[in-house]
Amino acid sequence: MMACMTNAPATDAERSSSDPRTRPIGVFDSGVGGLTVLHELLVRLPREDFLYLGDTARFPYGERTPEELSRFSAEVTEELAGRGAKLLVVACNSATAAALPALRRRMMETTLGIDVLGVVRPEALRAVAATRSGRIGLLATPTTVASRAYEDAVGAIDPHVTLHAVPCPTLASIIQAGKQFDERAVQTVREVCAPLKRADVDTVILGCTHYPLIQPMLQRMLGPGVTLVSSGAALARQVEHALSTRDLQNPQSGEGEYRFLCTGDTEVFEQAGTRFLQMPLGPVERVELATVEVMA
Repeated sequence: MMACMTNAPATDAERSSSDPRTRPIGVFDSGVGGLTVLHELLVRLPREDFLYLGDTARFPYGERTPEELSRFSAEVTEELAGRGAKLLVVACNSATAAALPALRRRMMETTLGIDVLGVVRPEALRAVAATRSGRIGLLATPTTVASRAYEDAVGAIDPHVTLHAVPCPTLASIIQAGKQFDERAVQTVREVCAPLKRADVDTVILGCTHYPLIQPMLQRMLGPGVTLVSSGAALARQVEHALSTRDLQNPQSGEGEYRFLCTGDTEVFEQAGTRFLQMPLGPVERVELATVEVMA
C-alpha cells in the first residue's frame, strides 16, 4: 500500500471531480484508534483512496458529553466532506453512539447526499451471529456504555440475546500512550475482564477501536473459547456493500492512496499512528476545524 507523499489540501478540482467514484472515502476518530479500522479498509478495498482525520486535540472522545460529540463529529465530517469525500466512516464507537443519526441527516440532506457509516451495528450483527449461549459482553468507554447504543442494536437484531456492558474509563488512553505495559496496566485489563467472566459470556464486542491492539491479552484473560468481535472487519464489509449499491467503487486498476489529517501534534500522530495502522503513514497535515451549528 502506498501513501500519498504530499500533505497539500485537496484542490477545488479534486473536490468536484466529474467522476464521484474517484473521490476518497473519509474516515475519522478522536485519535489513532480508528487506524485499526482503516487498516481493514485498506486490506479489503485496495483500489480506494482514503482520507483519515484524527481529532487528537480533543482526544479522548470516550469522556465527552453527547452534546460535545455531536458538535465535534459535525465539524470533522464537514471538513472531510469539504475535501471531497464520497462516503464517511465514523471509526469511533463513542461518536457513532452519540451522533450517527444526526450526522446521517446532516450529510444526506445538506451535503450532496453523502452517506455516513458507523461501527456499532456491524459489530452487533457479528456478535449476535457468533454467540452460542446468547450472552454477549461489551468492553467500551463510559460514554459508549451510557448511550446504550449497543443494547439497542443487539436487541433490534435478537431480543433474546443478553448484553453485559463494562465501562473502561482509562483503557483507551493507556493503549494510545504506547508505553510499556506494566503490571498496573495489566491489572486494569484484568479488572475489566472479570465481570464478563462472571457473566459467562461466549462473545465479547471490543467497543473501542483502540482495543484490538491488546486483543492477545484480552483473549488470554477471557479464555480461548470466547469470540472477540472488533469493528474493523465488520465495518469494512459494510463499506464495500455501500460502495457497490451506490455505484461508487473506484475504477482505478492500481492501489489507492491514503492521506492523514489531525487537529493536534503531527509528530505524535505519526509516531503512534504507525503502530496502529501497521503500515507506513507518510506526511500528516495539521488542520483547524471550523465551528458548526448543531441542531438539538
